[in-house]
Amino acid sequence: MLSIVTLISGRGSNFEAIVKTAQKEAWPVIFSGVIANHSAAKGLDFARSEGIPAFTVEHRAHASRESFDEALIHKIDQLGADLVVLAGFMRILTPQFIRHFEGRLINIHPALLPQFPGLHTHERALEAGVKTHGATVHFVTEGVDEGPIICQASVPVLEGDSAEALAARVLAAEHQIYPRAVKWFLDGRLRIEGNQVKLSPPEAQFFKYE
Repeated sequence: MLSIVTLISGRGSNFEAIVKTAQKEAWPVIFSGVIANHSAAKGLDFARSEGIPAFTVEHRAHASRESFDEALIHKIDQLGADLVVLAGFMRILTPQFIRHFEGRLINIHPALLPQFPGLHTHERALEAGVKTHGATVHFVTEGVDEGPIICQASVPVLEGDSAEALAARVLAAEHQIYPRAVKWFLDGRLRIEGNQVKLSPPEAQFFKYE
């Protein structure tokens, strides 16, 4: 049975979606722990309500990003993670951290990569006048939002959309595809070839939501 450790900074709604899907579908998985970089993260409360060990590794208690990441690596290794899931973890990870968990560190980004890497994706999508926006689950590499793509989901950009309305539509799609990507990993179906992810046996890795 494989083990998941999740990193959060806020409410961790994607973490909640993964846990609820795992419960509904009876995945053979252990949620070994949730780690937040500050104690006020609301997702810690959800974890405790589900009996999932909840921890805080305060980034403000460390003098450098490297020191914080070393503490984080130590805690994750202590918990025995087979997969590390980033669910709204708002810290830039060091190359040391990324290399340590290479091939078992995944993230979800609120845009159709390679479009709109980085922050403020919804505002930038509206400014660019795109008709379609979405979300991407990918393996994490040292380049920001450049890792091999596991799956994507698109949503329409509607006339008169605000960034908040678009964000809510994208988040609903995230809650559909992130659990799916995690399950593919747990089932051993993902293979990284160069900067591409192959799914075996093959099935759709792009989803369209209206």
